[in-house]
Amino acid sequence: MKRIHYSWFILVVTFFSIIVAGITMSSSGVFIDPLEREFQWDRSTNALAFAVSLFLYGISGPFMAALLEVIGLKKMMISAMSTLVLGMSLTFFMNQSWQLIIIWGGIIGLGASLFLTVLSPYVANHWFVKRRGLAVGILTASTATGQLILLPVLAIIIDHYSWRWAIGFILLLSIVMLIMIAIFVKNKPQDLDLTPYGQDELIENPDVHLKKNPISMAFNGLLEAVKVKTFWLLAGSFFICGLSTSGLIGTHFVSYCISFGIPLVTAASLLSFMGVFNLLGTTASGWLSDRFDNRWLLFWYYLLRGASLLLLPYALAQGSFVLLTIFTIFYGLDWIATVPPTISIARQTFGVQKSSIIYGWIFASHQAGAAVAAYGGGLIYKFFNSYTWAFFLAGAFCALASLFVIIVKKTNFSASTNELNIKS
Repeated sequence: MKRIHYSWFILVVTFFSIIVAGITMSSSGVFIDPLEREFQWDRSTNALAFAVSLFLYGISGPFMAALLEVIGLKKMMISAMSTLVLGMSLTFFMNQSWQLIIIWGGIIGLGASLFLTVLSPYVANHWFVKRRGLAVGILTASTATGQLILLPVLAIIIDHYSWRWAIGFILLLSIVMLIMIAIFVKNKPQDLDLTPYGQDELIENPDVHLKKNPISMAFNGLLEAVKVKTFWLLAGSFFICGLSTSGLIGTHFVSYCISFGIPLVTAASLLSFMGVFNLLGTTASGWLSDRFDNRWLLFWYYLLRGASLLLLPYALAQGSFVLLTIFTIFYGLDWIATVPPTISIARQTFGVQKSSIIYGWIFASHQAGAAVAAYGGGLIYKFFNSYTWAFFLAGAFCALASLFVIIVKKTNFSASTNELNIKS
């Protein structure tokens, strides 16, 4: 009987590690109301803490990639999960709003960064030759999987017990994954006298990047990218992408629903339900990005997302469960569908070797947008006692993003795809 290649064990541990980090970030929406009730903190202050975490984990991405090359996979995963465990533990002792900003915004945001930015492509590139695309797809899906399964669980725990029990549940999962990482994760296949999955006796060319200082690589990639108009258009559109997804929906959707009398568990279930269609939409988007002009895909993704965000306030005001369900399905299909075409355009523009670092900076822009929406949504609620204007503005910005991507210079897609297939 043929043994299972160890790469798949690494994939499984990484998959569940990303789930834990992902639910930590996506759970912010279910904690806003209980924290506000217990501590009487201003909602904009709570939103600021979650905004800092979104921004910090996004901007850390290129540097996490650099540290992976220097420190290695196992030590980095242990350090990052330990940081999450520390942050979750300190949450039990906070009683001031500034402590929430430091703990959730700084410590937890930094701990989640590795898992939610560059870990998926790193594991796929170092442990797989065959099925590399499948590995990336599985790991990318893990964030949505965690949201789908665990977000309603957290809401039920909060509803029946308290937010502290929900934090304790995440803490327990983090400790379990820390133990699994310590036991099973290895830096590279060679540590076990193995080759990456799908590579027999063939030896891949060494990565020339390893001869350079990885921190310098990250900044050199940025310096090269800022000279190209396409980078600014992609970064600008991805800023709006983050603003209209994790920053707004991920942080404020549950509270917005609660303000219209929808119970916490129901609102969290709607958000998790988006995860089902998130998986379907992102998979389909990856398939489409191999076959159609990625600029037009992004154009329609952003335009239709904007339309759905304009629909949500109307659906809630009318109390229409049918319209709310339509929004949940439609928006879920479009949540991270923008990622495969954006990565594809970055690869076409900057080449296979440079695109990963440059995409890291584009993703940092995404998280900056998420941070703006997370904090801005809280401010809008503070002044208007409603989130409606936040969603209207996000819908308008999505229309602007659709214009950004359509003026990106078209590149030779088939040549880029062939290059990628040869290198893979």
